[in-house]
Amino acid sequence: MNQEVAVAKLVVAVVHDNDAQTLRKALNKSHFQTTRLSSTGGFLREGNTTFLIGTREEYLEELLEIIKDNCKSRTRTVTSMSPIASSLESYYSFPMEVEIGGATVFVLDVEQFHKL
Repeated sequence: MNQEVAVAKLVVAVVHDNDAQTLRKALNKSHFQTTRLSSTGGFLREGNTTFLIGTREEYLEELLEIIKDNCKSRTRTVTSMSPIASSLESYYSFPMEVEIGGATVFVLDVEQFHKL
């Protein structure tokens, strides 16, 4: 059965793993269907979750508010890594504060969507 569904936007939201379960529950409660993908951040190499969410344009602001309300930024102190640390037995490192969490959100126009 080929069922064409009118979807105006695809939202790709990359969130920290600590926020993923809370966000998933909030999205489900508001009847947003999602596909979740495991991903890894580049800087700290920590786990992230990427949500793919199709929605009609009239629900986009509600969706963005749910993401904003459930994905909070926080700071963490980490030891900076030397870019050549892997080739040295010892290196100097300095603690620094970095911001983690929050969400990186991409909103894409969708020309067609088919649920097969």
